[in-house]
Amino acid sequence: MSDSGTTVFRAQRALVDGAFVPAAVVVQRRRIVDVADVRTKASGAKAVLVPDDAVLLPGLVDSHVHVNEPGRTEWEGFRSATLAAAAGGVTTIVDMPLNSLPPTTTPDALAIKRAAAEPSAYIDVGFWGGAVPGNLGSLGPLHDAGVYGFKCFLSPSGVDEFPHLDRAQLDAAMEEVAAIGSRLIVHAEDPDLLAADGALGRDYDAFLASRPAASEASAIDAVIAAARRTGARAHILHLSDAGSLPAIRAAKADGVALTVETCPHYLTIVAEEIPDGASEFKCCPPIRGSANRDLLWDGVVDGTIDAIVSDHSPSTVDLKRSGGGDFGLAWGGIAGLQVGLSAVWTEARGRGIPLEAILPLFTTGPAAVAGLSAGVITPGAPAHLTVFGLDDAYPIQAAQLLHKNPITAYENRVLHGRVRRTWLHGKSVFNVTEGGAGEAPRFRGTPRGRLLSRTAG
Repeated sequence: MSDSGTTVFRAQRALVDGAFVPAAVVVQRRRIVDVADVRTKASGAKAVLVPDDAVLLPGLVDSHVHVNEPGRTEWEGFRSATLAAAAGGVTTIVDMPLNSLPPTTTPDALAIKRAAAEPSAYIDVGFWGGAVPGNLGSLGPLHDAGVYGFKCFLSPSGVDEFPHLDRAQLDAAMEEVAAIGSRLIVHAEDPDLLAADGALGRDYDAFLASRPAASEASAIDAVIAAARRTGARAHILHLSDAGSLPAIRAAKADGVALTVETCPHYLTIVAEEIPDGASEFKCCPPIRGSANRDLLWDGVVDGTIDAIVSDHSPSTVDLKRSGGGDFGLAWGGIAGLQVGLSAVWTEARGRGIPLEAILPLFTTGPAAVAGLSAGVITPGAPAHLTVFGLDDAYPIQAAQLLHKNPITAYENRVLHGRVRRTWLHGKSVFNVTEGGAGEAPRFRGTPRGRLLSRTAG
């Protein structure tokens, strides 16, 4: 084999077909062209040797990211978000339709979002559309414009320009997405079971009581019933209530087209550990107790949970600290795009769960949720690759992360397992060694990410 444009990645442990095997991954013209014996020679090719204490993974997929640009770019923008993603091994994200202005609820708004992303994306970016009361009955044009599906809320979203659906509107949205062949992804909390907005104080238990598990369970039951009736594809976002897993399992067993995700913070942090006033831990639905976390892990291991995604929902530090740590007044959202795999692997290894058991939930799982072809090392796939040092330990300091605002629920946690390098379409976009001591890694070159569209195949 001889091709000056060829790169061969050699690894004793590469994730191929769900297992770690020795392999030579051959890349030409931005794509993987062969997965061969690790001893395969390629005359004139560039060689990348993966150290024996690391593994070669496909680029991760995160189907739940709030980038917020344009409109609230001070919270996060495409440059900062995609750099943080690359540093976390993520090579494809799907951007949520709210918190940016305008929200992605029309084809014109999608065009504005794409124009903001195009010059700044260091990784590949796709887009969700939004389903709100004002655009029901006219989702088709946004679907035709290339969004991967439609997000809705069943409780207030936190921003006035993205109102939630009531139960009748949920049914109407399900009917519409079924008719156009799309999918509905749902923030499932029942507003009738939530406390009224307003101050709650600095006690985390008061916040937890304000958003009980019963609210999630009620809303999830409604989603299942609507999906069962209409035949629509439905997806439960950021599951925190493990008590809803039996209903989800039963619906799947009955053939309901249902998928479900959870997030690293629900699998790694527990309510008992959250200090008073630590509003960086506020998210909706909330982080629950340790027994609940154990049951969520059961859902991961038995395959009920389809994906682990960040729900990266950042804001400025001032908003996260609103009210002096009052959990009712602070902005709700966890900034964790860069550290998701490390956080979950740290917890998994402590539970004796092998890395290959959780990797599908970071790769093919979220890709399938959005209907993407990504997250695999196989001939014909884009050459999105990452090197992960399984035993690399590092402390999390928000100021050293690449998110725009230096606040995170993972502050001062020591995580095990770190992304060392990431390639997008065969080109290096991240190298942890390029930063000096105590510095964030430096990125070189121009953004090479592609804007993805359902209509582009």
